[in-house]
Amino acid sequence: PAKTDDSEKLVPIYCVQRDDNKIAITFDSAWDDTDLDKILDILAEYDCRATFFAVGDFIDRYPEYVKKMHDLGNEVANHTDSHPHINSLSEEEMIAEIDKCDEKIRKITGQNKILFRAPYGEYNNMLVSLCNKTDRKIIQWDVDSLDWKSLPAEEIRLRVVNRVNSGSIILLHNGAKHTAEALPLILCDLKNKGYEFVTVSELIYNDNYHIDNTGMQISE
Repeated sequence: PAKTDDSEKLVPIYCVQRDDNKIAITFDSAWDDTDLDKILDILAEYDCRATFFAVGDFIDRYPEYVKKMHDLGNEVANHTDSHPHINSLSEEEMIAEIDKCDEKIRKITGQNKILFRAPYGEYNNMLVSLCNKTDRKIIQWDVDSLDWKSLPAEEIRLRVVNRVNSGSIILLHNGAKHTAEALPLILCDLKNKGYEFVTVSELIYNDNYHIDNTGMQISE
């Protein structure tokens, strides 16, 4: 399990300390499939494999899209089964939410992923400890597009490209109003700046690391 510099509060991974210009594009998938074909086409066009944190309910409704995400080389990861406020759950309820979603992902992709993102970015020591015990990594983000607020595409682009650093994890949502429109602008800009797109699993360190109090994962 990861050591943290601050023994009081356990912290998830917000970004990764690296100097090779690798970054991860992530989507939270909880709403609908309206823009998914477009998003998946754009990702393929820019040779970008993203990580989709999918809710179990979304997987139930759109299993064919979850399979398509995976088949195109993207990563499908756990965003709970029903998108609850996880800080209000008992440990048993947390385990049920995570395990149910894991099972749905495994059935479609055959993958047993170790990545987890809680809804609303919530977490507490119980959740982080639980994930550490079950060898899961909790993934947050250090670049928030705020695309769910229906910002114009250009505003989404600027919010992202002006905040990205090597090792950044970028938060987007499919099913948001202007995300598909903003995505090629973001990917084009970041590619021109020399960034390389990888999945979260490829970005993070699996062992011999610690997480500082800002949520940066640092290799030892």
